[in-house]
Amino acid sequence: MTRRPSADGAQSAGDAAGADPGEASVGPAPAGRHLGRGGRHRGLAATAIVVATVLVAAGAFVAVQVFRLQSNVLTSPLNLGENGESAIPVDSSTDPLQILILGTDTRRGNTGDFFGSEDDSTGEGNSDVMMLLTLSADREDVTVVSFPRDLLVPLPSCLDPETGESSQAMDLGQLNGALKAGGPGCTVAAINNLTGLSVDHFMMADFNAVKELTSTLGGVEVCVEGPVEDEYSGLSLPAGTSEVEGDQALAFLRTRHSFGDGGDAGRIAAQQSFMASMARKVQAEGTLTNLPRLYAIADTVTRNLTVDEDLSKPAELLRIADRMKDVDLSNIAFVTVPTEQWVEDPNRLVLDEDAASPLFDALREDRGLTEDEPEPTATASKAPSPSASAPPASPSASATPEPSASATPEVPAVDPGSVPVLVVNGTSNPERATAVQKLLVAAGYTQAATYASVPAERTQVYFSTGYEDAAADLAARLGVPASQVTLDESAAGVQLLVGADLATGSKVVVPPLGSALDGQTADEVTCQSSSGF
Repeated sequence: MTRRPSADGAQSAGDAAGADPGEASVGPAPAGRHLGRGGRHRGLAATAIVVATVLVAAGAFVAVQVFRLQSNVLTSPLNLGENGESAIPVDSSTDPLQILILGTDTRRGNTGDFFGSEDDSTGEGNSDVMMLLTLSADREDVTVVSFPRDLLVPLPSCLDPETGESSQAMDLGQLNGALKAGGPGCTVAAINNLTGLSVDHFMMADFNAVKELTSTLGGVEVCVEGPVEDEYSGLSLPAGTSEVEGDQALAFLRTRHSFGDGGDAGRIAAQQSFMASMARKVQAEGTLTNLPRLYAIADTVTRNLTVDEDLSKPAELLRIADRMKDVDLSNIAFVTVPTEQWVEDPNRLVLDEDAASPLFDALREDRGLTEDEPEPTATASKAPSPSASAPPASPSASATPEPSASATPEVPAVDPGSVPVLVVNGTSNPERATAVQKLLVAAGYTQAATYASVPAERTQVYFSTGYEDAAADLAARLGVPASQVTLDESAAGVQLLVGADLATGSKVVVPPLGSALDGQTADEVTCQSSSGF
């Protein structure tokens, strides 16, 4: 998964920034209203009657549409755990909110119609996608945690509401199979047990929901590093960016062979990238504040959606949409729950409890994953910490002192002076690339050059074949996590994208959990690397 800044992107960003934000929404000025003198009472009364009639008709229309939306949705119990408690009632406008999002591998929609062939589905409805969406109470953070389909977890005994029978509890069972034990409420019970949370709602969508939603949105932009021709999923994409919808969007989300190592990790990364792209599009087009468009999307989704009873009310969905409409894209984090291979079967995963514990703590404590580390206890001499909202520092203030000899890492395996390095400025300070360039020149990277780019939250190091050691050395000097060091043959040496986390100082400021989790934020444009399968 890589992110490539481009001069074209920088120009587009500049054009967008210079545009009048209200220009697109400004319509013609309202016509003048002339009340006249005398003799108009009858006309005003008639107007009042017409207005009242229109309002009544509009109210009836809204009521019909709300009823229609609600009648679209299928409902299922929230928690099927035998001793599971219902979620504590929450105010969806003000309280922290957890929503489990499930995608099933069945092609049978709410209408009973079947889409595709039997070979495309297990027929049992396993969870093909499992994501826990958390909305913070202050409306500033959104966290989406992905759970791999091959993850083994303790499964509770669940009571099937249709048969009245209980499934057998398991010390370790595949999480995506919990759905078969009565429905999504069993997956909710398993997630509650695993995380220590109390999930408030769930949404379960089928294949057709993805196809119709992407078509309603007019496509979603995706990016792949190389051309993809996947005979298993039917995904066919050229290298670079493409708009996908319908069957191709579904294939992009479901392919098990095209990305990364050809396993679940690559597919989850693609799903997170897709969701981030969709969030950017929805926010850029003002979808969440456009009621007709929002209704069209709600109508599309609800026809292929199963939810808990409380979430079946359209007003509840609108309150959730209202909470998300103004969240900064850089505060929408997509991460994967930390896992490790199961010792008895390397094709299965178990929870990495040491790495997952801080993540679950953050969710329970209503902390966003993109927040800075808590500041130390205040003292009289403490200076304010830099923030994304602070104005760019002056050139003199941004100059970073050269690292001392004692802080310099060991001599790398290659001569730094022979390594071409492009320093790409993704910060709001136009002088920052020059300051970082001086740091690198002082460390021996005398071929460092600078370049301006679109804003970036995270610092990334890209390298081409033969420059692995130089990239590792450069990353170590600047504190860039290994997860943000990527092979990219277009780098022509080493390319350093300086993000907001390296806006000052000589080391990347890593937010809590940032180096321990795989994922991205919604403002990051990522490209999927091909698995070669």
